Order: sequence, then structure tokens, then C-alpha cells
Amino acid sequence: MNGRTYLAVDLGASSGRVVAGQFDGRKLTLEETHRFENGGVAIGDRLYWNLLGLWSEVQDGLRASASRFGGRIASVGVDTWGVDFGLLGRNDELLGNPSTYRDRRTAGIYDRVFPLASREEIFAATGLQFMEFNTLYQLAAMKFANSPLLEMAESFLMIPDLFHWLLSGEKVNEYSNASTTQFLNPVTGTWARSLFERLGLPERILGPIAYPGVNLGLLRPEVAQATGLGKVNVVLPGTHDTASAVMAVPAASRPGAQPDWCYISSGTWSLMGVESPRPVINDLCRSLNFTNEGGVGGTTRLLKNIAGLWLVQECRRVWKRGGNDFDWPRLIGMAQQAPPLRSLIAPDHPSLVAPADMVASIQALCQSTGEPVPQSPGEVIRTALESLAFRYRVVLGWLEQLVGGRLHTIHIVGGGTQNRLLCQMTADACNRRVVAGPIEATAIGNLMMQAVASGDVGSIAEAREAIRDSFAVEQFEPEDPRRWDDAFARFQLLPTG
Repeated sequence: MNGRTYLAVDLGASSGRVVAGQFDGRKLTLEETHRFENGGVAIGDRLYWNLLGLWSEVQDGLRASASRFGGRIASVGVDTWGVDFGLLGRNDELLGNPSTYRDRRTAGIYDRVFPLASREEIFAATGLQFMEFNTLYQLAAMKFANSPLLEMAESFLMIPDLFHWLLSGEKVNEYSNASTTQFLNPVTGTWARSLFERLGLPERILGPIAYPGVNLGLLRPEVAQATGLGKVNVVLPGTHDTASAVMAVPAASRPGAQPDWCYISSGTWSLMGVESPRPVINDLCRSLNFTNEGGVGGTTRLLKNIAGLWLVQECRRVWKRGGNDFDWPRLIGMAQQAPPLRSLIAPDHPSLVAPADMVASIQALCQSTGEPVPQSPGEVIRTALESLAFRYRVVLGWLEQLVGGRLHTIHIVGGGTQNRLLCQMTADACNRRVVAGPIEATAIGNLMMQAVASGDVGSIAEAREAIRDSFAVEQFEPEDPRRWDDAFARFQLLPTG
């Protein structure tokens, strides 16, 4: 195949991989060259990422890619989750292992932060939703604990920034991931330094902001030699995995236009939002706890986090533990046979966040709200999926209020696109056309941003056209929305907490 090859290092909280994208000028094809496990490492009562182990795995993936594609490789870029970070001291010395967002050091942190900087002030400065594990609160927890690492720190790098530094030697903070910290101003694109001052955090650690598409230069010579890649560029994608996933939405509109479509990045979590030409920072946005995060092409990802397929994944784990190892096709088949719209739950109810037994928790929640208690696996799964579809409808309505217009199409990307039953339910519940695909959206968005940066693709709009030509999507039209309207009235009465 003629053309060039780009490498995406796609790191998730439970696994990572290196994916090669071969682009012939019109179509992109993918090949996974390495996959590895990831997860928090407990030390005492703390939970850390194994950064050095991950770096070793990334180099193994680059080495495998060099062996497979040789001199055709043009660049490499890294995407990861948000909020987590590492610190460098004098002489770029790495100060410890980065903590994970599931570490408990930020529990109850609002009580100590809000007297110094109020919720209203923080939202006005950042436009970000409130979650205790946001970077601002992680740093505040270090400050309150008199952490010596914070005292010694001279550079702050988000997780993908750390990897780009390891690859290139350049220290920058990429915009889409920096926007998850809750100390970036989305209007000015600069650090909200006033928050650092109010919380007594060291402003010296804040580095320059860089945007998706920036070329950081060639690999460090020692990395080029160790991996066999040679003179390969390091290029910033949207380093937040959702930013890359939204980059891969096969929409025909130009980035930065008034949105007439929304997306659901569907996996363990559902992230539902729009690609907005500007941040939306007002009382309604704050009261609904939406977030303004950086996107590609100077756009803003106005979105909300929703419980996703975690509900189904945890049910499957419970049944497997009991000796019933249902595969996904069988579970979905059983759900299709279960009575429709019989039992509903609030998917984001606190009792479903991390229960020991998800099946029992769903049943108990139905019991407490007077809903019929689902008994069979098919009934439980159908309850979870239909309730998710209704939650999407609620968030769709809020999004239309926030952007001031109707959203005609829902694009679903990510692993959840393989759940055709949920895709159809979403079309029915929301009374909107659903376009599902591509599945590998995060890696695709990473790779195509590199292609734009290299000049192989002229714009993000052209990149999305290439994605439409390269990957199949499936469309779902509403089949019986009126029946769903009746059940939605019941769903709206369910307690959410």
C-alpha cells in the first residue's frame, strides 16, 4: 500500500495499545501492533499509575511498528484519559509515580477548597463540571498535605504530555487535556492563574499551552535508536481520548459551525455533547453540571458525563461470578426478548456508581421506586439499556437549551456502537436519527489529526470526509417514538439521588 503510516498510542485506564494507520491519500486502514494491560497500583492506601511500566510497553509497541512498517512511518501521537498528571523537578527529574483519579486523597475536598474559591467563581473561570478528582483538587490535596513533591516541582505535565516529553524532550500542555484540569480558562485559552493564587498553588509549574496538530519535532535520538523508528516526528493529537473520538465523528458540517448534531462517545461511560464554536458559561450550564472541554480545530466540547455500559458490564461480571458466563450476543438477545419499557431506573443514581452487586442494586432501586423488579438477565439488561436511552433524551433536551437550536442527528462512536439494540433504543427514545460508527474512533481521530498536521489532509473537514470513506457506519431511524413518550413521563419522575 502506497502512502504514509501514522502511529497512535492510545492509553486507557484499563488497557493501552499502539495502532498504525496507513493513509493512501483517500482512505485510512488500521492495524494494531501492540496491546497491553493498565491499571492502578496500590501502595498502602494510595493508588498510582505505573508510568515506567507503561513507557516500557509503549516502546515495545513502537518497536513492533517499526519492524512492520519501517521507513513509511511519519509521526506518532499519544492520547489518554484526562485529569491525571506528573511533576518534574530540577533537571527534569520525575517526582514519583502519578496518582490515579481513583485515589481517595480528594475525598471531601470541596469543604476545604470552596471557602478559598467558591463554586461559582471556579465555574466562571473554567466552565468545567465539578468532580472531586479534577486536577485542581488533586493539587489542592497535595498542598493541604504539605507534599514535598509539590514544593520541589518545577513542571506540570498531564499524562499524555509526560509521554510526549519522553518521546521528544519537549514540555508542553496540550489544550484538550489541559481543559480537564479545572484551572484552564476556555475563553482565553490560558491558565486560570487566579485559582492557583487563591489556593496557594505554585504558578511556576504551569507551562505553555499547545494545540492539536502541533509538531513537537523528532523523537529523542535515544528513543529513535531503541525503537528502530529513526527520524519520526512527534505530533500532538487531541490528547484527551474524547477529543480524538469527536475528531473522528463522520459529520459533514465544518468544525466551528453552529452545531446541528451531537455525539455520544459510548463505552464504560457515555460522554454526550456537541462540538460548539465557543464555550457556554452561564448559570444554566453550571446548574446542569455540563462541562466545557477543549476540542480540535479551536472548538469546545460542551458535554455531560453519563453512566454508560458500565451498568451492563457489571451485571455480566456478577453473573459470571455465579457461574453464568453470558457472552454479549446472548445477553443482547435475551434483552430483545424481554418485555419492553416495563422497568426503569435512573442510570446515574448514586447506588449504581460502584456497587458490589450491580444486578441486586438495579433490582433494589426498582423496588424502592415502585417499578416492577426485573428478574431474568434479559429483563435486567433491558431495564439498564432502556433507562440509558431515556437519560440520553434528557441530556439531548438540555443540550438543545444550551446551544439554542434543534440537534437533528445523534452520532454514536466507540465500542458502544456494536450494541445495535441500544442504538435503536436511542433513536426511539430521542426521536432522532442515530448514526453509529466508527468503533475505533479514538485511535482514528488521533491518526487523522496527525495526517492534517503533516499536510496529507487539508483540514479537519477533509479528514472527516476520509473517515466517512474509510469506515462503515449504520443508521437507525425512530420506529415507534410515541410508545416511548408515554414511558418517558414515568422515567422523569424517578429519583436521581
